[in-house]
Amino acid sequence: MRPSPVPHERPHGKTTAAASAALLVTAGLLAAPGAARAEAAGAAAIVVAPAGTKNADDNGPGSRGRPLATLGEAQRRARAAAAQGKHDVTVELLDGTYRLTSPLRFDAADSGRNGHTVTWKAARGATPVLSGATPVTGWEVDDAATGVYKAHVGAGFDTRQLYVDGKPAQRARISVARSDITLTPTGFTIRNPDLAYLATLPDQKRIDFQAMLSFTNRFAPVESISGSTVVMQQPAWDNNTYGYDAIQAPFRTPKFFLLNSRRFLDEPGEWYLDSTAGTLYYKPLPGQDISTARVELPRLETLLQVGGTYDEPARNLRFEGLTFTGTTWLHPGTSDGYANQQTGAFISGVQPHRPPDAFTSCSSGCKGFEAARNNWAQAAAAVQVSAAEDIAFVDGTFVNLGSVGLGIGNDANAHATGVGLGAHKVSVVGSTFTASAGGGIVVGGIRPDAHHPSDPRMVNSDILLRDNRVYATALEYLDQDAIFASYVTRLAIEHNYVSDMPYTGIGIGYGWGANDPGGSPEYINRGLYDFQPLYDTPTTLSDVRVVGNHVRKVVQTMFDAGCIYTLSAIPRGTIDENYCESSGQLGLYFDEGSRYVRASHNVFAGTAAQWAHANNQNGNHTGDLTLIGNFSTNPAITGLVNGQRGNVVRDNVTISAGNIPAEAARIVYEAGPTGKYRGEPDPQRPPLGVSLTADPAGVSAGGSATVTATVANVSDGRAAGLAVSITVPEGWQAERVGKPVKRGLAAGASATETWKITAPGSFTTPVSRAAVKASVSFSAGRTGYTVDRSLTLTALNPLTSLKAHGSVPSRFAEAGSEYAILTEGTDIWQDAAGSFDEYGVVYRDDAAGSTSTVTARVTQMDNTNAWAKAGVVLRNDVTGTGSSPGYAVMVVTPGNGVAFQWDSDGNGYLDSFSGVSGIRAPAWVRLVRSGDQVSGYYSTNGTAWTKVGPTATLPGIADRQDAGLIATSHAAGVTGQFGFADFSVS
Repeated sequence: MRPSPVPHERPHGKTTAAASAALLVTAGLLAAPGAARAEAAGAAAIVVAPAGTKNADDNGPGSRGRPLATLGEAQRRARAAAAQGKHDVTVELLDGTYRLTSPLRFDAADSGRNGHTVTWKAARGATPVLSGATPVTGWEVDDAATGVYKAHVGAGFDTRQLYVDGKPAQRARISVARSDITLTPTGFTIRNPDLAYLATLPDQKRIDFQAMLSFTNRFAPVESISGSTVVMQQPAWDNNTYGYDAIQAPFRTPKFFLLNSRRFLDEPGEWYLDSTAGTLYYKPLPGQDISTARVELPRLETLLQVGGTYDEPARNLRFEGLTFTGTTWLHPGTSDGYANQQTGAFISGVQPHRPPDAFTSCSSGCKGFEAARNNWAQAAAAVQVSAAEDIAFVDGTFVNLGSVGLGIGNDANAHATGVGLGAHKVSVVGSTFTASAGGGIVVGGIRPDAHHPSDPRMVNSDILLRDNRVYATALEYLDQDAIFASYVTRLAIEHNYVSDMPYTGIGIGYGWGANDPGGSPEYINRGLYDFQPLYDTPTTLSDVRVVGNHVRKVVQTMFDAGCIYTLSAIPRGTIDENYCESSGQLGLYFDEGSRYVRASHNVFAGTAAQWAHANNQNGNHTGDLTLIGNFSTNPAITGLVNGQRGNVVRDNVTISAGNIPAEAARIVYEAGPTGKYRGEPDPQRPPLGVSLTADPAGVSAGGSATVTATVANVSDGRAAGLAVSITVPEGWQAERVGKPVKRGLAAGASATETWKITAPGSFTTPVSRAAVKASVSFSAGRTGYTVDRSLTLTALNPLTSLKAHGSVPSRFAEAGSEYAILTEGTDIWQDAAGSFDEYGVVYRDDAAGSTSTVTARVTQMDNTNAWAKAGVVLRNDVTGTGSSPGYAVMVVTPGNGVAFQWDSDGNGYLDSFSGVSGIRAPAWVRLVRSGDQVSGYYSTNGTAWTKVGPTATLPGIADRQDAGLIATSHAAGVTGQFGFADFSVS
């Protein structure tokens, strides 16, 4: 779903953030200061119009009929009025584009006094645009054969961005394969003769090298190209080949590009600026008419700078309904480059502790690299707020910007005022951030004063980010989050919509736990504390609420990220009732040092990897995390075990995407912007929760189950025209029991409809699975909805030819020569992590003598885990869970090939292993016994057999053993189905 840039008015819905709302009302954040008092106080608005507007005159009254002609004069008059301290001051901007030749700066002189507010807002019905770009016209054909056009734009300036029809255009570039070049300490050597032309290119110092790696996206400019030798500018190259995920040692397969040469302009949508000649080149997209296209060439790097000093901060300012657009960011094109580390931070300047052999010795970290951490820089935002309090941005649009949209309390190096941090009571509400080079919002700094300030006034505190939409941005600086906050005290990130991001959706925290009290054992080992204190006091990061956000389609390009990501200790951190869908990697990612965070009642749908993961490796202090009552379609969770490292992990539920419980449906519906910011009705998030339950979930052939459809109105409005229909596969029968649901359902009410579902009397396979589908139609407001839900009923043919046993809940079936085991189980394995013997088995009692062969074909496996197991077993007594010796299995797994496992010490647990990767079901497996020795084999065709590992001696093996088929889901509480055929004991 692409959000509407101007949401329609809707009644306010429920909020899950009542506690923080009360807190922030007290702090003065939810009600923007003095927002609506100007007219009541009798103060006339100062009205300004774009340059060239009829009747606009800086010598006039500044009224709607005769507006001011410049923002500078409007600011001068607003300052004078605010200085009187008698009333609120409002500056209204009429419709149109205000093209800035320099950034607007607001300091203490622009502040509201005596509790009054100065508001800069769009006039009623207007959409004023503050732009740092100039329009480009006068296009003419440059090369008809290639379809490239050119326009004269004036010389003497540079830019890294161009915007065409509201979208960032791609700088001219070519892809460079890793095999095309050999990286060196000073640059690289060209190996591909097709790239020999690079040495002939002009303006070589304006060519960029880009490296898209795992969690870093790096830029470095060229110094010179001579023959096959490319020398890069310094210190950009040194800094980009230093540390972790470096260019020469990336954490995943890299993608390399060369950018910014006229010769590279060969794809539609690309552009190049010849800054010496003042000529802009562009190759239009298919169907794009360059004569009518809106082409904007940015000149400025920032548009709005709000900040005073710690003694005299900017105060009581509100910006409402304004659009900020048309900037670039030139720093990555300097000799410093963009030695990206993570989320907009980069190494800057010559590093005094970098050893001479760092290209090899520091390609994956070293002690010298640790010395650089405290001087990393931050990407500068187009709109900046620091040394300021009671600042509000409402209903704004941040689009087509060269870096971060809005920076709040970043380090001084990221603020044009020269004063960083010190942002208090700043709110951003109902605003849109999209189609820019960098992330949406960055709160906080990363240098020492950010986490352990030398002046208490530096602390960033009481920040509210609510009802905003951040989507399809960070298009060039792919490492940046949609919303990122480093060190903040009392931060609320609530009911925002985040979508289509290359990296993390919402990121909280910095420092990898190294700045927390007592430091980090890992960073003690790395040598960090030779360059900074080992702190004994907490950082400024605390009391963070991430509540009710809708985060979708993140981690689309980069790696090592998730919907919501944390670093370091966050006392009283809360992550509640967020909806994460379609993450390209993780749902919740608790990275190094994450502590004291509670995550409850979140919904995770379609995460490509674990719904929750904690990085607790290398001695870091990650722990003290509480995960309760979360819902996920992916059962995988790693690094988080209840009772270990202070973690509480319980009552989390694995759900089906096609059958969401009502409580999860409520969370999904309420996530994202609220009230008038909610936007158009979303059929994927209906106001009714619908879920199906079956009792029992499995039946015998000819048996019946009761299926109940529960419908719950999770909205604050009435649902009407309610109707439920049920469909089942051919051969199954469905009969309603009792009355249908009533046609109307009040807000908060629920209703049920019950059906009797009967399985066929017989079928030809061991298991018959039936998809029972419910379709619920209704209307809410003026919108009609249809919600489809489904569950699977399982019917089993009886097991008659073999015995069965389950050390965990299990069911068994057969048909002809085929068998099925439906079972769960943590594992069948013993090591330092624990002893597990949890399985389901069908078997022949005492069927295997001292010379025996057990064979079967594993036909099917549910992928409950990459280490789920299904195969053949020999054991003295297969019902002797955790005790019976003489134990060996030969199994197939969904993701780790085949495995021969055996009990080497006779204690009743499998503890030894040999495996072969790349084998999946269907596959044949075999155990061969000779006396007290057993060997494992596999085959892909049933005739050619391959031995796996050594022949194992089994202590305590009996003269006669049970032989059978065994399975475990390798996922506690998760049932999988495992199929077998051609079972034999000889």
